[in-house]
This record gives sequence, C-alpha cells and structure tokens, in this order.
Amino acid sequence: MQNANRLLDKQTKILEAAGLLDQAGKDIVGTYGKYVEAKMIDLDSGAFIEGNTDMFDERRDSRDATKSSKPKNDIAGINRRANDAVVYLVKDENGKVNTIVLPIIGSGLWDLMSGFIGLAPDLNTVRSVIYSELKETPGLGAEVLNPRWKALWPGKKMFDEQNNVAIKIVKGGAKAGDVNGVDALSGATLTSNGVESTLHFWLGEEGYGPFITQFRTQLRDGGM
Repeated sequence: MQNANRLLDKQTKILEAAGLLDQAGKDIVGTYGKYVEAKMIDLDSGAFIEGNTDMFDERRDSRDATKSSKPKNDIAGINRRANDAVVYLVKDENGKVNTIVLPIIGSGLWDLMSGFIGLAPDLNTVRSVIYSELKETPGLGAEVLNPRWKALWPGKKMFDEQNNVAIKIVKGGAKAGDVNGVDALSGATLTSNGVESTLHFWLGEEGYGPFITQFRTQLRDGGM
C-alpha cells in the first residue's frame, strides 16, 4: 500500500509538471498511462537502458557505491549521484512527445528538496518547475510550493544561445524580458540559491546533459 501511494503521488506530480493534472481530474492512473512513457537512462552516456522505472529510487541507488558515484562538482549538495535516472516522455493525442519531465534533487536550507521540471521538446523552454518533497520554512523557503511562484516559470529558458545552463534566481526580481531569470523567494536566499544550483547541476554534464544532447539529435533527425 505504501509503494502504491508513493507511486500515485509521483504520477500526480509528473502530470502536474506536464500540465495534465487538471485534465486528469480523479483519473490520475488512467491519464498517466495514456500520455506518459517512463524511460530509464544511463546518466553518463545519456542512452536509454532497460530497468524498472516504477521501482527506481535515485536516493536509494545513490547510497549504493556500486550504483552511484560522487560528482566532481557537487553544486547540488547531493553527495552521491545514482548512475541511472528515469525521464518521462509526455505525448499528445497523436503520440508525439510534447513535454519531457526530468526529476531533480538538491539542497535547500534544511534538507534535500526533490521535484520535477517539465520542458518543451527543445529541452530548453520551461513548461513548469514543481517541487514535491521539502522541509523548508513555511512562508519562506516553502514558497517554492506557492502557485504564484510556480507561475513565474513557464516560458523561461534554461540555456543561453551558446547552450550554457543560464537559468538564474534573481534576488529583487528578474527584469522584464529576462528569459533566463526568475524572481527569488523573498527572505529565503539559501533556498533560492539551492534551486538555482540544483537546476545547474542536473541540466549540466554530470546530470541530464548527455541525455539532452542525444534527445535533441534524435529529435532533429526525426527519431522521436
């Protein structure tokens, strides 16, 4: 029962990250099964691999030295990173991928914060950033759960024109037209910094970078 509840909660967050939660209503499992394809990847190569996506747990694997490694530049503060990951390909009614949901985890003020980022097929344009598990201070760091803050993300760009990770959390507020800037959380500098560092880690070469490169190539060649 606990595993089933955890799976349902994860599916709910993935649908939210994909913009399908309102459409799903109470039929989370059915909507997830219709539109979402979970795929295991090897993070170092970015290639798809076989594996049980429902039972995969990044933090569990990260504690196993045979299934994980220590990042060279651990800006996310995770200590160890699992060798594998699960990505979620969200398809439209015609079976074409229109959103890719990537799990993320990194340090907040008090503990690790986990969540999901939903990206358009260019793997640059943000659909959503959804946090699901955190122990941040209510009214401060916990504002990552506030719908007003989540509403700032759609349309932002994770990368600059040179394909460098460029998303930034801006203290005092992002300037109008800044496609790479999102307003910081008021009074929660460490949490805001944690969000930025987490995104830079997971979108970089020690995170989903190799997968992003491969996916973009396949998309360009008509393979997705």
